[in-house]
Amino acid sequence: MYGLGLSYSDIRKHLLEMYGLETSESTLTAVTDRVIEDVRQWQQRPLESVYPMVWMDAIHFKVKQDSRIISKAVYCVIGVNREGFKDILGMYLGQSEGASFWLGVLTDLKARGVDDIFIASIDNLKGFSEAVEASFPSTDVQLCVIHQVRNTMRFVPYKESKAVMSDMKQIYKAPNREASQQALEEFCTKWESKYPYAAKSWRENWELLTNYYKYPPEIRKLIYTTNIIENFHGRLRKVTKSKRLFSSDMALMKLLYLIQKQFVSDNWQLPIFAWRTIQSQFNIIFDERFTR
Repeated sequence: MYGLGLSYSDIRKHLLEMYGLETSESTLTAVTDRVIEDVRQWQQRPLESVYPMVWMDAIHFKVKQDSRIISKAVYCVIGVNREGFKDILGMYLGQSEGASFWLGVLTDLKARGVDDIFIASIDNLKGFSEAVEASFPSTDVQLCVIHQVRNTMRFVPYKESKAVMSDMKQIYKAPNREASQQALEEFCTKWESKYPYAAKSWRENWELLTNYYKYPPEIRKLIYTTNIIENFHGRLRKVTKSKRLFSSDMALMKLLYLIQKQFVSDNWQLPIFAWRTIQSQFNIIFDERFTR
């Protein structure tokens, strides 16, 4: 019940109504605290040496600390192994999202056995791509196109949003990188005078935004956004929506651990669709890195 997001008061009420069992909040806390050792073991568990694809993004929660309410970032990492199965490699709690903390996350992944990541799909947080490259120099970094679109639309008024969105789609829906670059130039020519930040952002990020064009369509659609990790974040938000504030870091991590455990069990018991085709493509593209 705790893992489904029920509060202690809801659990106490349910136990009383269904079983006539009276419990205290301290008793329920003691019961749920039994998962703390599982959380620590899960956080430290060894990982596989190679992950062809990894997605990384953060989600924020309110936590009580030193009589203050603080917004904390939970850094989530999802990977796909060579057999095509997705797994949550880690969830790390920090004060706020930043590239320096992501560097620590990547360092931890290495310490737990990860030697190689082929493609990392991330948002365009400043310094994030450099953190990935510093930890895994051979990794191809793909910035999330959807994050880029959202950031662009923040500066566009509603009356022109449809037109701008339509022109942006020509950039990331183009059949190849050359056509994408042509669409980018046309976009900038048309909108740069009105929305200089949008044009500048697309130009500065274009190289990392279009890395997916190196790959076949089956791989492209998996890496050009961080949708896989955002789906997981959606489950976290759904279960935690009734808990506006967590009493401690561990209270938050206990619940997130239980959610992710159920999420993986419910959704990721089969390999990624068409994995045999994707596996063959990775085998050809990355050769010895895939088979070692």
